[in-house]
Amino acid sequence: MEALWRLLTAAIPFLVCTVLLLLLAEQLSYLKKKGSLAGPNFIVPFLGSAIPMISNPTRFWDRQSAMAKSSGLGFSANFLAGRFIIFIRSTDLSHKIFTNVRSDAFHLIGHPFGKKLFGDHNIIYLLDQEHKDLRRRIAPNFTPRTLSVYLLIQQKVIMRHFHTWINLAGDQNPIPLRLLCRDLNLETSQTVFAGHYLSPADRERFNSDYNLFNIGLMAIPIDFPGFAFRRAQLAVSRLVKTLSRCVAKSKDRMRAGEDPCCLVDFWMQETLRESPEKDDLEIASHLFDFLFAAQDASTSSLLWAITLVESHPSVLARVRAEVAAVWSPDSGEPISAEQLREMKYTEAVAREVIRIRPPATMVPHIASRDFPLTDNYTVPKGTIVFPSAYESSFQGFSEPHRFDPDRFSSDRQEDRIYKRNYLAFGAGPHQCVGQRYAVNHLVVFIALFVTLFDFRRHRTDGCDEITYVPTIVPKDDCTVYLSRRRFPVPSV
Repeated sequence: MEALWRLLTAAIPFLVCTVLLLLLAEQLSYLKKKGSLAGPNFIVPFLGSAIPMISNPTRFWDRQSAMAKSSGLGFSANFLAGRFIIFIRSTDLSHKIFTNVRSDAFHLIGHPFGKKLFGDHNIIYLLDQEHKDLRRRIAPNFTPRTLSVYLLIQQKVIMRHFHTWINLAGDQNPIPLRLLCRDLNLETSQTVFAGHYLSPADRERFNSDYNLFNIGLMAIPIDFPGFAFRRAQLAVSRLVKTLSRCVAKSKDRMRAGEDPCCLVDFWMQETLRESPEKDDLEIASHLFDFLFAAQDASTSSLLWAITLVESHPSVLARVRAEVAAVWSPDSGEPISAEQLREMKYTEAVAREVIRIRPPATMVPHIASRDFPLTDNYTVPKGTIVFPSAYESSFQGFSEPHRFDPDRFSSDRQEDRIYKRNYLAFGAGPHQCVGQRYAVNHLVVFIALFVTLFDFRRHRTDGCDEITYVPTIVPKDDCTVYLSRRRFPVPSV
């Protein structure tokens, strides 16, 4: 034992020197990659700015944006959990990233450590022809016909949750809507994408696992048992297996010649015509990608829609008048696809909500090789690059910080004039394939919510400040007072 202790004692100086050399090498590597870019000159060993980013993401990304703006370059540098990162504020440079997603340039990753979470088969990791082929197979899931089927499902789920909300509100109790909207969206996504193939027990497990996944998204990526990141990985594996069983059931039903009633049915109807037939688990991982894209982003948009419409009474009045002109809950009928298309101003409100508060504020990519971003700076291979859809939303548009749905009117057409700055759904080959579905969901939610409810915010200091969960939401979780309007909430 004494000999072992002497050996360890003798080795300590060498171990200390080794650690110090590693720290020095990490620091020098960071400074070399950073060059003259704005960003911290000293990094915390191994972690970098990971703790400030996780503890207060709003403040962290605001500082990155401020550095990018003050530098005059439109981008800035930092270091997160062993990764050199670049934050991009410039719209032109963001487009340069989006349009160069290919095997020899940038890979979309969706999360700095997303591949470990989402799995290799996810659509966001596919490139070149493989990605084009998948988008071609997915396209029939978002036609006018399929969207009209989904619209009825969406309204049934929304109405069911509205009944719960009004009961919770009771005698004018303020209720926070974030988790309620999340539950509404989770059930909507499950029902639209997987239909009746998810049993009540499946849904309960699904909700629990999806919550673990969400927690893991915001956690330090420590990949060991007992940590949130590892629990999230295991949860994703279970979620995909659950969805693969839905795929198998849908294939059996479509083989029997029955009519499709949800997204997976429409997809399997097309898939069964292909040869060779795609693997259930692979399709399930793509379904999970749909669910992830629709779930938290949509929750963010619903909350900001309530927040922004409530604080702009003239907008609220116009939406109510437009909806009343084409649809009444007294009819006992759902809003049809044709009626939804007539709600031009309500759609303008939805698009302005998405512009001023894009849910996925940043879309992380990783450089697969050294890439010349500007004439004077080359992004080093392995760098995680964050093009900011949020920053682009406030560039170009007239009075960009003003909530103004009329900017999308046929007279002003700012959606066309400044289309390049509207990056909420991305751009380039990986632009969101389900954006029409997402807009429809927000429009029909707004139409139903303002028609069926009187509502006002429970205002507190800083209630409208942005917080990340991981998409952006109001700091107070959108706490409101709800009451019925002159008619009861109908059942669709």
